[in-house]
Amino acid sequence: MSAQPDPPSSSGDTHKPRVAVVFGGRSSEHAISCVTAGSVLAAIDPEVYDVIPIGISREGRWVLSGTSPEQLAITDGRLPAVEDTGAAVVLAGDPTSRELVIAQPGAVPRALGEVDVVFPLLHGPYGEDGTLQGLLELAGIPYVGSGVLSSAVAMDKEYMKKLFIAAGLPVADYLVVRPRDWERDKVGVAERVAGLGWPVFVKPARAGSSIGITKVAGPEQLSAAMETAHEWDPKVLVEAAVVAREVECGVLDSLDGDIPETSVVAEIKVRGGHEFYDFEAKYLPDEGTEYDVPADIPARVSDEVRRLAVAAFLAMGCEGLARVDFFLRTDGSVLLNEVNTMPGFTPVSMFPVMWRESGVPYPELVDRLIKLALRRPTGLR
Repeated sequence: MSAQPDPPSSSGDTHKPRVAVVFGGRSSEHAISCVTAGSVLAAIDPEVYDVIPIGISREGRWVLSGTSPEQLAITDGRLPAVEDTGAAVVLAGDPTSRELVIAQPGAVPRALGEVDVVFPLLHGPYGEDGTLQGLLELAGIPYVGSGVLSSAVAMDKEYMKKLFIAAGLPVADYLVVRPRDWERDKVGVAERVAGLGWPVFVKPARAGSSIGITKVAGPEQLSAAMETAHEWDPKVLVEAAVVAREVECGVLDSLDGDIPETSVVAEIKVRGGHEFYDFEAKYLPDEGTEYDVPADIPARVSDEVRRLAVAAFLAMGCEGLARVDFFLRTDGSVLLNEVNTMPGFTPVSMFPVMWRESGVPYPELVDRLIKLALRRPTGLR
């Protein structure tokens, strides 16, 4: 069992903002959330902020975490996880107190004190999808990142694409397969998918980190791909494959409230036998994936990617940060792929790397996001 940390002290004349770093969670991206948290915990300046690390187990239990940042790294292929052994932590949805409370069976609840801001480093459902954001809104606690609606829309690829189309932004052809569609008429679904042209990508509609995605070359592979996606989500998105380069751009809210800022554009080059940017290519070492930061593309294309990144950020009502992913086709045109409202956030993840190459080093990036959150009220805005 890991030793439990002492609650940060709020005594003294100088108040340091208290930051609760929340990570883990119930989604398929639990391990990646832990990796991200390890990096952020190591980067937050303890001279400036009091930090409370809170892990959420795979079952959804909130615990006061005593795990060190080093223990939250991927080591020898081992994925980290929140140990369900710490003191249970409860956040009441009460904006008059904003307190975290330790609640152990048979013991008197013990207050950890008020929290000034939450850094929710959760990826996927039950964290990045507006659910945690809603709890924090009820509790009246400021938090890093987008609000309830934009978080929910970004997590659901169907509605994200509908919003892009409504805003006049370019996307690849796609269709959505709900569970009742697949159960009642597999032949009809297969015919609709064939209308996109082969190959296609079959994806869980509300998952991330490329988990559950299959590249399907023809109709004989469709059923197996659907079953793989259904392991993670009953709703499935099927996208037409695009012959294109994969590029990304980071977006940050401005501290002065001006138009959001964009990073340099980066390109992902998938090597090592991977047909696309899957989980192993993203997160495991020696998988052959290469990154060009900045991307070797014409200035006019880079400008268009950055323009569309801000347009997507604003269309979705995002706040704080986002990574916007694109397809750059051979004719030079650009398609929006998706917006990630809480992207991977280790120092070697694409979002921090793009900002590092844009002149914002990792510790400064973490500090800026906390400052942005502290300045932003909860509630309607």
